[in-house]
Amino acid sequence: MSVPEAGRRPRTVRASPWPFVGMAGLACTLFLYAVSGLVAPWWGVLGLVAVWLVIFAMGCRWWTRHPARVAVLPLVALAVWFAVVSAGGAWLGWNA
Repeated sequence: MSVPEAGRRPRTVRASPWPFVGMAGLACTLFLYAVSGLVAPWWGVLGLVAVWLVIFAMGCRWWTRHPARVAVLPLVALAVWFAVVSAGGAWLGWNA
């Protein structure tokens, strides 16, 4: 690490808030995925949680490189959850 020149301040890098927003949203969607056991069989919930873990891993990977993309992941997770539970109800007879 080099010493800044006299009279010059070191460059500061501001942290983006978007990864924090995205991870908070993913934490909220985890509850939807986990409570799906009320309408889905155990293997459906297991599959949904596996999908959520993949989305969470993407968020962790994108944290520094693409912080704005992390904020979109909760919307993707919500859309995937809704599509799977709706399809399971329509085609596989999942119901409360």
